[in-house]
Amino acid sequence: MGFLSVLSMAHKWTSERAGSGDAVIDATAGGGVDTLALAELVGSKGIVYAFDIQQSALDRTRERLEAAGGLPQVQLLLQDHAGMANAVAPEHVGQIAAIMFNLGYLPGSDQSIVTQPESTIEALQAAMGLLRPGGILTCVLYPGHPGGDLEAAAVDEWTAGLPQSLGQAVLYRQPQRSAAPYLIAVEKRKTV
Repeated sequence: MGFLSVLSMAHKWTSERAGSGDAVIDATAGGGVDTLALAELVGSKGIVYAFDIQQSALDRTRERLEAAGGLPQVQLLLQDHAGMANAVAPEHVGQIAAIMFNLGYLPGSDQSIVTQPESTIEALQAAMGLLRPGGILTCVLYPGHPGGDLEAAAVDEWTAGLPQSLGQAVLYRQPQRSAAPYLIAVEKRKTV
């Protein structure tokens, strides 16, 4: 049977905490896999904010959404995920049910364009302020590509330093493969 992939586990945990009518964020739209999953999860009454720094990523995401029948409640934002707090509508601040990060580079594109540790940490900090109590943040990390190990180490350090009074963190990883992708998830405490 096997275990779920890190991306499938991120989707599973997200679907357990977000649903119809919720506001959610795809911090790294990429090819649109997470954006589509989030849009299907929240339905026509919800909203998805999808961020990416590459227009080609947003174009791929739009194509994926259109192929699935179009989901008009998705806002595709050409900007760094570090600025997400300024792009989210005021009524959604502190009310976001789930935020998904899928770090690294856009497959099939310029692999020198990668998420950066500094902006990712800024985005993770912003994400914690946007989440509602009981909301989830998932972060898929890829330490096997150039720079991915540094970003993964920065996220590991940020997570380890997160006060338990703010959130509970878990790690989902295959320990036999040192450079394998892995998942970190944080559930915001229900009472802060």
